[in-house]
Amino acid sequence: MATATVETRYTPEDLLTMPDEGRFELIGGQLVERNMGAKSSYAATRLLRLVGNHSDIHFAGLTFQSDCGFQIFRPDRNRVRYADGSFIRRGRLPGDEPPDGHCRVPPDLVIEAVSPNDTAREVDEKVEEWLAAGVRLVWVLYPDTKHIYVHYADGKATKLRAEDELTGDNVLPGFKCRVADAFRVPRPKAR
Repeated sequence: MATATVETRYTPEDLLTMPDEGRFELIGGQLVERNMGAKSSYAATRLLRLVGNHSDIHFAGLTFQSDCGFQIFRPDRNRVRYADGSFIRRGRLPGDEPPDGHCRVPPDLVIEAVSPNDTAREVDEKVEEWLAAGVRLVWVLYPDTKHIYVHYADGKATKLRAEDELTGDNVLPGFKCRVADAFRVPRPKAR
């Protein structure tokens, strides 16, 4: 006689109480582990810091690290995704304050850094989900090749190389940096 296995289904609230919150995404009630290599984490953090510095100087909005969950996906309202970095323009969050729990407002900008275990299909699906949820700009970083793919809400995409300039377009006006700056590791000057 065969025995049936019962699948444990998780809720967005379960994610908030887990000791390693942010390590898993919630897809179809199941935990999906997020894998990120150090090189990918470094590039995403570095670029997010550049965005955050610009945002703070110009009072443009709030930046969020990779442990901020977004519960913004239709039709699966229980789906929770984590971007490697994100930005929400001023005036879109109540009181311009970060919410408790998961964010239910789509970010204006998402940063995703490709890790060694990511497949092209997974990256593509995640970009499509972000855009379908209302994200206006998705930057996908490829640390090994030092390229950034810029995905727009209208479905267009642009590939930028290390020598190109990355801009915030109309999502983060005035922001610009060389693509190489997202991947640069500061070194002390030789004496």
